[in-house]
Amino acid sequence: MADNDRDEVERTTVVETGNGGGGGGVLAVVLLIIVVLVLLYLFRGQLGLGGSDTNINVPDKIDVTVNQN
Repeated sequence: MADNDRDEVERTTVVETGNGGGGGGVLAVVLLIIVVLVLLYLFRGQLGLGGSDTNINVPDKIDVTVNQN
């Protein structure tokens, strides 16, 4: 009967999963991609990515003189 005299106590267990702040790595990757894209845009001429004139003029006729001895 001594066991029935105790009051029931409600117990709550809090489990932290650690999802509250791991966004720094994702932010760093996004910033790295943006920086690489900006650098590619700025130096596209030196890298040959369309920054220079790509028109090639080919003559319609080439005169060739051959000397026979």
